[in-house]
Amino acid sequence: MKKVILTVDDSASVRQMIRFTLEDAGYSVIEATDGRDAITKLESNIVNLVFTDLNMPFVDGIQLIKHIRSSTANKFLPIIMITTESQNDKKMQGKQAGATGWIVKPFRPEQLVEVTKKILGS
Repeated sequence: MKKVILTVDDSASVRQMIRFTLEDAGYSVIEATDGRDAITKLESNIVNLVFTDLNMPFVDGIQLIKHIRSSTANKFLPIIMITTESQNDKKMQGKQAGATGWIVKPFRPEQLVEVTKKILGS
């Protein structure tokens, strides 16, 4: 069975690039347009990994991570921030919220696949 990855970003082009990259690597991808959409999709899907942007409307990446970590079902779900933010204080906020890791945009598709395989073990 394919591992399922939720990608959360308000940029359609970023979501599409992530989806194409991960589907080519053999993963199934669910897209969410922001944190609020992601919360809805997590309620109706079982996912193995989340890639989320930081800056999004409605519910940002930090709020999303805190919501996921407060859920019994997804408390240990791996969450990787993918963002243009590279400041240490932003990384610390992500880590304190419960982010598993951090990738700075722009990134190489190979980097995305490498991180995914390392986290999911496949």
